[in-house]
Amino acid sequence: MSEQRLAHARTGTTSVTETIRTNKVIRSTYLLLSLTLAFSAVTAFVAMAINAPPVHWIVMIAVLIGGPFAIHAVRNSAWALLLTFAFTGLLGFFLGPILTAYLGLPNGPQIVGNALATTAVAFVALSGYALATRKDFSFLGGFLIVGLVLALVAIVANIFLAIPALSLAISAAVVLLLSAAILFDTSRMIHDPDANYIVMTVSLYANLYVMFLHLLNLFHAFTGDS
Repeated sequence: MSEQRLAHARTGTTSVTETIRTNKVIRSTYLLLSLTLAFSAVTAFVAMAINAPPVHWIVMIAVLIGGPFAIHAVRNSAWALLLTFAFTGLLGFFLGPILTAYLGLPNGPQIVGNALATTAVAFVALSGYALATRKDFSFLGGFLIVGLVLALVAIVANIFLAIPALSLAISAAVVLLLSAAILFDTSRMIHDPDANYIVMTVSLYANLYVMFLHLLNLFHAFTGDS
């Protein structure tokens, strides 16, 4: 009986320790995510204020793909935070010219506002659902990798094909994929014992950034403006 009680006590202690670790990762991730989003907003405003030119699509894709890999490689060092702010600040600066172009349209402020609001609502709803239910969405991992690779290939192909209907289909698919990615990443914070808050922040940030870009495209199409 004493051995059973001892085993139960150890299990309870492990459970409490794991809960504390999980809550710490979640708090740290959302705090850092808030800071990086605010920093990106500042760098985007700077880019708009100086009328910075748009960056080439290859540069943006290279930063979006290469940045997370570089940060993951140094995730346990002091460089991780520095690279995270460099990554998010640079993407914010890249966003400035895009926002300038959209805001110059007849319904530009409405397009940007709708895309921003939809991104925020989707993130709060999806991440909140994953946190509240504590469901394990790790089964989405393989599907997301294949889906995002196919979406990237389609995006690059349509840069040369320039088919409007395909562009909208890609944007709709990417928004759905990234909605699943938010569930997956939030679930990782809860269930992955090796979850790193900096890596989680970068992943969630990238999800929100790309979702916002594709929602801009979708809302632009809905307005009927050319």
